[in-house]
Amino acid sequence: MNVMVLGATGLTGGLVVQQLLSREAISKVVVPVRKPVSVEHPKLDQHVVNFDDLTAHADMFAVDALICCLGTTIKKAGSQENFRKVDYGYALAAAKLAREQGAKSLILMSAIGASSSSTIFYNRVKGELEDAVRDLDFPYLSIYHPSLLLGNRQEHRGGEELGQMAMPLVNRVLIGPLDKYRAIKAETVAEAMVNEVCGVSSAEPAERVVQVREYPDIVALAG
Repeated sequence: MNVMVLGATGLTGGLVVQQLLSREAISKVVVPVRKPVSVEHPKLDQHVVNFDDLTAHADMFAVDALICCLGTTIKKAGSQENFRKVDYGYALAAAKLAREQGAKSLILMSAIGASSSSTIFYNRVKGELEDAVRDLDFPYLSIYHPSLLLGNRQEHRGGEELGQMAMPLVNRVLIGPLDKYRAIKAETVAEAMVNEVCGVSSAEPAERVVQVREYPDIVALAG
């Protein structure tokens, strides 16, 4: 199976790439990036691209599956407009190209609380992307709804760092219907995504599959 990873330089995306490269079921890992990543592997096929013109690299999207972990913050993007361009525009453009080139599966990293009707800008953009990719009719679509991701990021995110210190204690009281809000290790999310994509046949399923993965499901998939 050939798999593309979007957002390979991020926390979860980087872990997804590492795990895919170690799986026998994966023949090639296609990685579009702004700058080359310092990873060398016979299966890794990285392309330095202009994300504002992904159509110029349409042939690159001829993969069996797309795992999209692309995401930024409003602070890093500089404005809500730029945030939307990355988290919605780039992600949707890549999903469209992958589907047009024959990809059967899409695993999308979204966020807990994502909804196109949300009054919170971040959640609304994530929800709008979910609605848009549903309309692309991928035979297999899995949308991940993690809460706070735990792990070492390359960039400094003060609020998240404080959250990471507090969440191990908070997780203990998030039980029952609240367990979906538990913080989760990015490594666990990556393992779940890779396990899921490796378990999906490259053949088109008899019936379309669309599902949303929250904390309990993600942990179970990670094994």
